[in-house]
Amino acid sequence: MAAPAPPAVLKRSVLIVLCACVTVAQSMVAAINLLIPQLGSSGLDPSASEVLWTVDAYVIVFAGLLIPAGALGDLPHSLRRGGTPIGHKGALLAGLGLFVAGATVSALAVSPALLIAGRGVSGAGAALIMPATMSILMRVAPPEQRPRALASWTLAMGLGGFVGNAGGGLVGEYLSWRALFWIAVPLGALLALAVARTTPRTDHSAGTPAAPSLDPRGTLLLTTGLVAVLFGVIESPLYGWGAPRILCAFAAGALLLAAFVAHALRSRAPLFDPRVFRSARLTAATLGSAAAFFGLFALFYVNSQYLQYVKGYGAARAGFAIVPLTVGMALVPRLAARWSASPRPVVGGGLLLIGAGLLGVSMADAGTPYAAYVCWLLVISAGTGLCMPALTLGVVSSLPPHQAGLGSGLGTSAREIGAALGVAVSGTVLASHTGTGHTGGAADFTSGMAAALRVVGVVVIVAAGVVAAGLGPRLAPDGAADRTGPGSRR
Repeated sequence: MAAPAPPAVLKRSVLIVLCACVTVAQSMVAAINLLIPQLGSSGLDPSASEVLWTVDAYVIVFAGLLIPAGALGDLPHSLRRGGTPIGHKGALLAGLGLFVAGATVSALAVSPALLIAGRGVSGAGAALIMPATMSILMRVAPPEQRPRALASWTLAMGLGGFVGNAGGGLVGEYLSWRALFWIAVPLGALLALAVARTTPRTDHSAGTPAAPSLDPRGTLLLTTGLVAVLFGVIESPLYGWGAPRILCAFAAGALLLAAFVAHALRSRAPLFDPRVFRSARLTAATLGSAAAFFGLFALFYVNSQYLQYVKGYGAARAGFAIVPLTVGMALVPRLAARWSASPRPVVGGGLLLIGAGLLGVSMADAGTPYAAYVCWLLVISAGTGLCMPALTLGVVSSLPPHQAGLGSGLGTSAREIGAALGVAVSGTVLASHTGTGHTGGAADFTSGMAAALRVVGVVVIVAAGVVAAGLGPRLAPDGAADRTGPGSRR
């Protein structure tokens, strides 16, 4: 059966529900960080490595499965239940179900292994949620509403970081760590009910050309390759970039990803065709998304430590102190959506603001007033709100409409990999200055924080020039990019 035509107006209820799903899934990336002290001293008695895996399991599974999860929602007929294609709505509901199941396992965990397993299951659910929400928006919103819809989706991702920090801080200060997961259970169930009642199906038409395939071999190669790379990135601050296990992880990841590319180029129905990256716009938008989150999550990593260990804030106060980051993310995208047809100045300027803001934050020390610190957070927030909607649109619009889920998976995977790199690089530089994190004293910590944020800030500024050069000067009038390469023929 043919997919329904886009409605004349995107219903507000659909937009709110989909954005709420994005916020909840993204919030669980950050929330657990503020519970590390409580987890370490809990009755589970986890080792330092088990605490690290409790934090990382969600991110590794989340990022590793994003691309195949996005392609799953695009499937027209491969998986059916009672004769009905799964589609994007089905993928979203399945993701919310996995998210709730994983949270339940984590809340009831009697050992670190069960807690880690629950986090991984929730991460798999998040991998289904993120691309499905964007795919639905792209198919139900008329062309003139897509820039604003994607700006709202981007804002929801940014709010996820704030909600995670604030929620994790409140739980860490006033409740047991288990409360974080118990809260997620009814929240996920309510969202699933809201999706079922408000969100239309957006299944493919039977005649869609070159519809995506599950491609089990390609999915296995790509997923294991990404997981190996992410393992190396996330574990590198703990063991060192030159440690044998880290080098082996990177080598295994490179070999698996190379095997995936070789398989996809030979396959008649690959998970996705790597030649889509011949599109300069797609490559630049993917790099820009990774660079923006590289900067943001480097900031998140040092922010809570700076506010708690240097400024003396409690966990809850530290979580809410990052509220100014949401101001620009909430206000600027509405303006940026008006300029979405000219991505170069919007994206380049936004990334430059993020880089400049990180350099400004790097000057903070124990005597820096919070008001001065907030000014630099606002600069970073404005830069994020300016560039992220255009980057999101650049990734999705570089692929044909029937591959919206895959496009969302590519973009979100780039963001999560960028986030993992941001934490890894800032953590490595910080550790090289303080030895064991914040225990070296406030002066040592601020010195390490300054070095880390300057490295990250410079990388983001350089990326701004590269990304702006790769983006075309304008988008087509309907909001779609000029498509070149295999993606335009699929």
